[in-house]
Amino acid sequence: MSTFDFLLQGIFIAAQPMNLLYALIGVTLGTAVGVLPGIGPALTVALLLPVTYKLDPGGSLIMFAGIYYGGMYGGSTTSILLNTPGESASIVTALEGNKMARAGRGGPALATAAIGSFVAGLIATLALAFIAPFVVKLALVFGPREYFALMVLAFVTVSSAFGDRRCVV
Repeated sequence: MSTFDFLLQGIFIAAQPMNLLYALIGVTLGTAVGVLPGIGPALTVALLLPVTYKLDPGGSLIMFAGIYYGGMYGGSTTSILLNTPGESASIVTALEGNKMARAGRGGPALATAAIGSFVAGLIATLALAFIAPFVVKLALVFGPREYFALMVLAFVTVSSAFGDRRCVV
């Protein structure tokens, strides 16, 4: 089967009523936990892991995706209303959304965050589905020389960003 056949098969499985219910429950729980300041999407998934214990693998992955995306959106609520970003992804939302909330436009700010989160998540997921096979082919070509070059690049980048200007021998 080709990539598009697998993608269509996944869409058909995800569109089943029970899996849509799992997604709704996941988004609701993820948003409820993601609203808590300091709890990001990864911690939200980790906290809600026992909820998916008795589900089938497809349903649990769909619920995990819902929890993750709900947690991403839930962080924008505290950023907009309280100016308290829970994770680094909500910092810009706190800067701009809180200004709108203080001007009496908290509802449109939350709606903009919800619509933007949905559209960006949809575009990113589709882009990942279409670009991933090419990235995998590129990654399989890497050998020891390329891995060494990547490590050197990583060390140089980190040391130039966080290193001290003095050279101590």
